[in-house]
Amino acid sequence: MRAAVWEDICLALNDLESEMHMLGLWSAQVPTQAQLASTQPFCVDTLTFELWLQWIFIPRMRLLADQGLPLPGTCQVAPMGEQALRQLGRRQSDLLALLARIDRMTNALGPMEG
Repeated sequence: MRAAVWEDICLALNDLESEMHMLGLWSAQVPTQAQLASTQPFCVDTLTFELWLQWIFIPRMRLLADQGLPLPGTCQVAPMGEQALRQLGRRQSDLLALLARIDRMTNALGPMEG
């Protein structure tokens, strides 16, 4: 069951990446190590939300899926997306729907027991 959910999450992450490309939110510029090392939620002090999605969230979720590692807790990315992506106006709707889908799937999966 968990493997099937992780597979669905990976498909949703692929869709998220595609949507970000389509909206011009995917960056070729790699953040600095200092930017990536932020301890603030969503790296709000060093990265834009879309950079956080690209360089932190998507890779970590894929790593968890690939290695069958436990989730650190609940996933609440969509509410942050609603705040951070307001500038996109109506163009944000598909992206926010994907984030909400990922939140629902990961929260249904729940943290794995050691």
